[in-house]
Amino acid sequence: MKLRTPRLRPRPARAAVAARLREDLALATARPLRRWAWAGAALGALAAAVAFLPATWLAGQVAGWTGQRVLLAQASGTVWSGEATLVLTGGRDSRDATMLPGRLRWRVRPALAGWRLELQQDCCLNGTVALRISPGIARTEVELLPKPGWLGQWPSALLSGLGTPWNTLQLGGAIRLSSPGLRLVQAAGRWSVEGRAEVLMLNATSPLVTLEQLGSYRLALFSTPEGRVQTTLETTEGPLQLQGEGTLGPAGLHFRGEAWAAPGEESALNNLLNIIGRRQGERSLISIG
Repeated sequence: MKLRTPRLRPRPARAAVAARLREDLALATARPLRRWAWAGAALGALAAAVAFLPATWLAGQVAGWTGQRVLLAQASGTVWSGEATLVLTGGRDSRDATMLPGRLRWRVRPALAGWRLELQQDCCLNGTVALRISPGIARTEVELLPKPGWLGQWPSALLSGLGTPWNTLQLGGAIRLSSPGLRLVQAAGRWSVEGRAEVLMLNATSPLVTLEQLGSYRLALFSTPEGRVQTTLETTEGPLQLQGEGTLGPAGLHFRGEAWAAPGEESALNNLLNIIGRRQGERSLISIG
């Protein structure tokens, strides 16, 4: 019997094996590189989209946050550097609106542990007003940075855009805001306030009375240990006397006060006292919230 010798398959040449290994290695390397390239392109597109977010997008957000009470009309530029006309209204479906003269300009830039928002408005802001915004997962802070003197001054007629009772009173004069420092803190879904601010209503007038002026008033806002905002109202001068106090929190403003006429001015202010509160003798009781 004749034995058969088994045939052995010839081994591939070493050059062919090396070439195949190089191809496999190139494919294995190219796959993650392509993934990184796609990821980089996506991140680049996202960064470009954020960098060029239009100011009209910000205007929509502000309108939503404030229930249509604060509007950035005719907005131009971007979220990071833009301008708009500031309009106050009485909210959704309100026919009352007041437009501030001039344009509100803003600029946002990176700062230590957050962002710095700078606001300018020739008619109403005292130079540049700056806020520091420090966002976080569990805690967000918005700090109004202090500056010498007052921060802003606006015509009292601006309040007419907020609706009742301001549209009835048609106040003249000016409103001035000042603060040594104010911080809003959001944590666990709730906002708290730290610091103090002061609102002055200067030389208030109204067509509802024959008097040249109603007076000037100071509204102080300061934080309590519980994180609420306490408010106090007092008269600095004038025939219409006002005083009261309240709190400002997530549920809105709760205020109790009273108004009365200085001696000798009762007849001139009688009609106005009937409008601004519930009469109780010579005084008018003011209740909000």
